Amino acid sequence: MAGVVNLSGKAPCPLMCSKTLARPAHGSLPFKATCQLKNQTMRITQHGICVRWQATNRLSRDRKLVVAMSSNRNSSFTSSSPSPSETINKFYTCINEKNLKQLREIISEECYIEDCSFPQPLQGKKEVMQFLEQLTASMGQNVKFCIGHVCEGDDFTAGVKWHLEWKKSQIPFTKGCSFFECSRMGERMIIRNAQVVIESPIKPGVLVLTLLKTLTSLFDDFPKATEWFLKSPHVILQWILRIYSILVAPFVNPLLEGYIQLWNFIARVLLSAFKLLRYITMIFFK
Repeated sequence: MAGVVNLSGKAPCPLMCSKTLARPAHGSLPFKATCQLKNQTMRITQHGICVRWQATNRLSRDRKLVVAMSSNRNSSFTSSSPSPSETINKFYTCINEKNLKQLREIISEECYIEDCSFPQPLQGKKEVMQFLEQLTASMGQNVKFCIGHVCEGDDFTAGVKWHLEWKKSQIPFTKGCSFFECSRMGERMIIRNAQVVIESPIKPGVLVLTLLKTLTSLFDDFPKATEWFLKSPHVILQWILRIYSILVAPFVNPLLEGYIQLWNFIARVLLSAFKLLRYITMIFFK
């Protein structure tokens, strides 16, 4: 039967032979020394494992601290340079405040703006700034851009929805959206390209689908002519304008001029009547 020797609550040392228990007291000393040596070896091994574990934890904490400090430095560096959304917000803020000096700072020299309301795009910083000067002058003192959320994409791109307001009241048919491509110049973020889509005051509705169906049928029936037209649509438009100026304009332009003059006369009459009515009310309701 195997016996177990416990030395003051330490790890037990098993004895595989029962005959050793019957030996004299002085004969058990080598076995006690062996158990003590094993216990000391276990304590040294556990101590070494504990020391290595503490060193590993300390190294891991140091690494985490270095990574955290590095990330903080990177975040502080990134936050110091403006993002595309901040640049777009600054763009519309400068337009509302008519701050042309700061507008020039965020417009690239090779800026390219494609506005769907214009037949030709705006190319170059000079042409873009001329347009922005005319825009700020046309807005007056009470018309402002009100922008919604700015959505950022990849490669310094951003999109924004906006509309015009007069004294915080939305003006009809002035909703639009703009898409910007920015680039970094040193510590600045500048606008390189922009595409502007504005709400049309004409709402054809289902008529657009009918027109689209007609055009697609013509394109399918005349594929070669369609390819030529899509490659050079400006040629067709020039011919249409020439035909209009030769055959239609001599008859239509006088009618349009008379129509415009009639409405100008009606507007002046209504304005005079309104002023007269206001003067009469001021006399009788003082």
